[in-house]
Amino acid sequence: MLEIRFAEDGTVYLAGRFDASQSDLAKARLGELEKSTRLDFSGLEYISSAGIGVLLATYKRLLDGGHQLTMVGMTPRIRNVFQYAGLDKVFRIE
Repeated sequence: MLEIRFAEDGTVYLAGRFDASQSDLAKARLGELEKSTRLDFSGLEYISSAGIGVLLATYKRLLDGGHQLTMVGMTPRIRNVFQYAGLDKVFRIE
């Protein structure tokens, strides 16, 4: 199960498992973003290609609007997924 929490400072916290079964929820929640945003992955245990697809769509939508999507707090396991897929060159990861 995926938990998406919006903090007062504008950071969005992701926790749990981000897979195909959670993609509709994630599309709806991340679709609310209208400005540059930090996604905190520190509570994320797993991400599938479906989850990455949702993030790519969100990134593109924000970028087209002149905003950024910055990813922080990735565990080594999650960061490896992004590196192996070459997405560390697409996304801004801190």
